[in-house]
Amino acid sequence: MVDVTIIIVNYNTFELTCNCLKSVIKESSGFTYEIILVDNASTECDVDEFKKRFPQVNLIKSNENLGFSKGNNLGIKYSHGKNILLLNSDTILIANSIKYLNDYLNNNLTVGAVSPRIIYPNGISQSVAQRFPSIKYSLIELLRLHKFFTKERRGEILLGAFFNNNKTIEVDWIWGTCFLFKAEILKKMPMGKLDDMYFMYCEDMQWCMDIRNIGYKIFFYSDTQVVHLMGGSSGNKNKLMLQNNKLFLKRNYNYIHYHFLKLFNYLLNFKW
Repeated sequence: MVDVTIIIVNYNTFELTCNCLKSVIKESSGFTYEIILVDNASTECDVDEFKKRFPQVNLIKSNENLGFSKGNNLGIKYSHGKNILLLNSDTILIANSIKYLNDYLNNNLTVGAVSPRIIYPNGISQSVAQRFPSIKYSLIELLRLHKFFTKERRGEILLGAFFNNNKTIEVDWIWGTCFLFKAEILKKMPMGKLDDMYFMYCEDMQWCMDIRNIGYKIFFYSDTQVVHLMGGSSGNKNKLMLQNNKLFLKRNYNYIHYHFLKLFNYLLNFKW
């Protein structure tokens, strides 16, 4: 068994994925790892070129585009790691970040999944630490109650764009951009695997919901970071994100809760 299985899903992002792989190999030391690259039936080039450039990579070729969730589950079938890292193809690792994440996960038995600080190439943080949709937090925003909190307290309560990403903190959910989790939790998950009902987008929110429901915590770890080019590995997403957000709410909230959240979301986004 290796310490970490690193899974990258590629779909027509050859150069991005190559840059990601280079950074993984360059910036990973002090722990054992394997790299599993799942290709989702890419057509831009011969995917065997990955093996020529990176012979140490285990290349898994799908005959169809499985999407992000099923692509990762396919890679997990071939994994041997104590912990599993799902890594977007449009990321660049820096400063041995996987080791710090892995050490944190191993040293905290109640933590099931962890994400580092995710930054743009210019160093600005992305909003990785998130809250689940909630009537409580929606009301705080809608009634502007957060204006009565200090800026730091406001960020810790609401997370998302309010959070300045300078503190390691328990959160509701984290992005799947760089998502490290304990392999052992898969046996306890509802289907014995990561939920893959979502083709792409909102799957990470569902994973974190499932992980929390089996008794583990989700953490944002501020002491290491990964560069994310943001959008380099995906196309137009707005319609699919809206569809999947609606699916997530229907699957995880009761009828009344669901409709209240829809109303509050409308009011929060209404242009008065």
